[in-house]
Amino acid sequence: MTAIRPNFLKLLAPLAAFACVFILLVSFGPSGDVDLPESAGADADIPPGASTDQRIEILQRAARDGVAGAGGYAALGDAYLQKVRETGDPSYYTRAQGSFDAALRRDARNVDAVLGAGALAGLRHDFRKQLRLGREALRLTPELTSPYPVIADAQIELGRYGAAERTLQRLLDSKPNLSSYSRVSYYRELTGDLEGAVQAMRLAISAGAASPENVAYVQTLMGDLELQRGRPAAARMAYRAALARLPRYPQAEVGLARVQNSAGDLGDAARRLRSVSGRLPLTSHLILLADTDAARGDKAAAARDLEVVRAQQQLLRSAGTRPDAELILFEANHGDPATAVRLGRRLWAQAPSVRSADALGWALTRAGRPDEGLDWSRRALGLGSRDPMFHLHAGLAAQQAGQAGPAARELSTALAAGVALSPLQTEQARTALEVLR
Repeated sequence: MTAIRPNFLKLLAPLAAFACVFILLVSFGPSGDVDLPESAGADADIPPGASTDQRIEILQRAARDGVAGAGGYAALGDAYLQKVRETGDPSYYTRAQGSFDAALRRDARNVDAVLGAGALAGLRHDFRKQLRLGREALRLTPELTSPYPVIADAQIELGRYGAAERTLQRLLDSKPNLSSYSRVSYYRELTGDLEGAVQAMRLAISAGAASPENVAYVQTLMGDLELQRGRPAAARMAYRAALARLPRYPQAEVGLARVQNSAGDLGDAARRLRSVSGRLPLTSHLILLADTDAARGDKAAAARDLEVVRAQQQLLRSAGTRPDAELILFEANHGDPATAVRLGRRLWAQAPSVRSADALGWALTRAGRPDEGLDWSRRALGLGSRDPMFHLHAGLAAQQAGQAGPAARELSTALAAGVALSPLQTEQARTALEVLR
C-alpha cells in the first residue's frame, strides 16, 4: 500500500478534458461505488428520462414477450440494483441475480451481464466472486476500461492493496473521470493521506457526470472527508452542494445530521435521520439514529431503532448478503460479542482488509480479550489510516489492556477528528481519556 505514495502525482496526472459519462454508482460500504455497464435499452426501447420503475416495467414486458435477449436481461438486472439503491430493499438482489443468470444463459460472453453479476457479488460482500467476474469481463473485452472498477473495488476489499494500486493506475491512465478519481480518493483515505484524498475528490467533482446522482454522491464523499479532517463547516458546504445538485439526497442529508451532531444539535439531527431512514433504511443510517437517540436520552427510541437494524440485517441475510464489518461492529456493540468474534474471524478469512481487522479487533475487545483486540487494531492502522473509529477502538483496547500511554495517544487522535464520530463514540473517547488522566 505504501508504494502508492511516491506515485500519487502520477495518479493525478491525466488532466485532459473530461467527457460527461454515465456512471451508475452503487454504494456498498466505505469504497462507495462500482461501475455498472450502460446496458439499459439494449433489447427494449427505454424513453429518455424514464424512472427506474418505468425501466423495470418495460424490460419485464420484453422478457415476458420473449423479445429480451441477453442485453435486455442484463439491463433488467442493472435496474433492479438501482432499485436497491433507491429503496434499500435487498430483496431486489435476488431478482437481479435471476436477470443476470438469464442473460448469461443466453450469451455467456455478454460483458454487461458479467459486470452486473460482479457488481452484485460485491454488494453481497462476496469479493472473491466479484474479482473473478471482473477479470472474466476484462478477458472478454480487454480493450474496455469498464472491468477495472469492479476489479479494483474487489482487490481493496480483499486487502490486496498493491494490486489495487496497479489497477487504479491503469484505470486512471485510460479514463480519468469521476469514477476513477473517486476511487483514487478512497485509496488515499485508507493510507491516511486525507489531503491527497480531498485533492482527488475535487478532481472527481470537476470531472462531473451526466447523472446528477453521481455528482451528488462524490460531493457527499467530499463532506465525509472534511469531517475526518475536523472541518465541519467545509463538510456542511459539501453536503449542501450535493443537495443543491439533487434535493433530498439521502446520503447528503445524513451528512448534515452528522454535522448537527458534532454541534450538539441532537434533536434536529435525530429528526433528519428519522426522515432519511424512513425513505432509505440502511443499517448505517439506523445505527447513527440509534446512537443519536441514546445520546439525547431517548432510550426507548434508540431501542426501536436497533430493532429495525436487526430486521434489516435479517432481510440482507435472506437476500444472500454475507456479514460485513458493519454487521460485526453492530453485533459487538448491541448483540453478543462472542458471536461478533466468530463472524469477524470468518470475515477476515474471506476479506482480509483493514476494515475487517478493525471489526475483529473491536469484537475481541468487547468480548473481554483486549490484548488480542489491540493487536488487530494495530493491524487495521497499519496503512496509516486516520479513521477516528479505528483510533477509538485501538485506544479503548489499549486502555482495557492496561497500556495507558498508547491508549491516551489513540484516544486523543480519535477526538482530534471527533466531529466524524457519533455522539456516543465521542462520549466514549472523552470518558476513557478522563479516566486515564
